[in-house]
Amino acid sequence: MGELANLFNIGKEVERQLNEVGITTEDALRQIGSKDAWLRIKKIDDSACIHRLYALEGAIEGIKKSQLSPEKKEELKEFYRIQTAL
Repeated sequence: MGELANLFNIGKEVERQLNEVGITTEDALRQIGSKDAWLRIKKIDDSACIHRLYALEGAIEGIKKSQLSPEKKEELKEFYRIQTAL
């Protein structure tokens, strides 16, 4: 496993997917952001769900996805709803 698997919420499969879409470092993930990283993953894995989006945001914030603020979860839910409705 590489650098990304050391982050909260990132297991070897999510790390593999991130690497596949060109995100190979923590800095790159932070710069791209959870939403754009999730969109990239969604293009290669249609089963990417809201929990993966939460996991990516948690990894960026350095916390478990269950510790995301209610406001951040609501923001991500709205983003997810819009993206999956397209």
